[in-house]
Amino acid sequence: MSEYTTYLAKLGELTLKGSNLKEFEKRLVENARLYLETVRATVRLCAGRLYIEGPEESCPAIEFTLKHLIGITGWAKTTVCEKNIEAIKKAAYAEALAAKAEGAKTFKIETRRAEKSFPLNSYEISCEAAADVFDAGILDVDVHRPDVVIRIEIRDRCFVYCDRNKACRGLPVGTGGKGLLLLSGGLDSPVAGYRMMRRGMKVDCVYFHAYPYTSAEAQQKVEDLARIIAQYGVDTHINIIPFTDVQMRIKERAPEAFSTLLLRMCMMSAANLLADRIRADCLISGESLGQVASQTIQNMTVTESACAYPLLRPLVGLDKEEIIATAKYIGTYETSILPYEDCCVLFSPKHPVLRANRAEAQQLYARLEIDELVRLAYENREIKRFAARDYVAQTFAG
Repeated sequence: MSEYTTYLAKLGELTLKGSNLKEFEKRLVENARLYLETVRATVRLCAGRLYIEGPEESCPAIEFTLKHLIGITGWAKTTVCEKNIEAIKKAAYAEALAAKAEGAKTFKIETRRAEKSFPLNSYEISCEAAADVFDAGILDVDVHRPDVVIRIEIRDRCFVYCDRNKACRGLPVGTGGKGLLLLSGGLDSPVAGYRMMRRGMKVDCVYFHAYPYTSAEAQQKVEDLARIIAQYGVDTHINIIPFTDVQMRIKERAPEAFSTLLLRMCMMSAANLLADRIRADCLISGESLGQVASQTIQNMTVTESACAYPLLRPLVGLDKEEIIATAKYIGTYETSILPYEDCCVLFSPKHPVLRANRAEAQQLYARLEIDELVRLAYENREIKRFAARDYVAQTFAG
């Protein structure tokens, strides 16, 4: 028996890769190690399983890591036992007792015998282990819809576990390029960033602040959102761009109905400069088709016309309830609904244009003569970094 506690995680979509599989596996292991850099723990990958081991005091940090590590489909705290049927039966019995204590009434056992020298085959192992549980009256057998599945894996060692913990499916962060997320204080943009992280994208953030029209609390809210999404994305940089002068120029020179649309074009222009600086491959926004006036297909076309990089909109076909569900899952919901409004809300016109003409919008943008203000705002940005490993060190230290 190992003196450490062992956790097992199953790999997800990345197992479908071909000749570049090793690249994805390497990135997954590197990401897990980054989370646990300040913790006593070992990480290894073998035959489609990720193993993390550590002493008891490291377990909270390891479990946090497995809940936030993108690229696995499920994980479990396992019993590691000797490779003989009596030890396996004892471990399965203990898992059944624990499941019963949590309310389970039915079970099944599934065995995977990767070590073919073991004297019993998978079916025989399952039968032997299930018999003890059933005969003792702990749980009833249900092979179709069991409350709990007890899994036995015989590899270099024997692992017995119940994988009831869901994980963040997708591809390991860092395998899908780099994106720049336009992060506001709302519900949508953090969810958009998370969804792109699940596609393997490394995400940095940009936030446009209009002091004194937007408060210090509004900026802190956005920084808190960046800190939360960094827990899934390994780390992130947030670039805070002072946009007050840009917004005042729009207010002075632009028709009120176009003010939000022109502001978004200016944001895209600043994002272009930043994306070039950080070598991003694309921009990411939280727009959802038809959700607000600036997100009609015509207005989104105008916004995109100011982009020098591809603009990804991972929420474009989702409704608000779907977005809220994800926000609650990743832990951004409570922060996003705090009553501190961003610059887009504070400068919104009463009657915004709904279906802007692209040529007209570009003419109005040119009349603003605003490119120099946008460049100055970009150059005066403030940069902050949030890393998952820092959160682990601060939260689980000692």
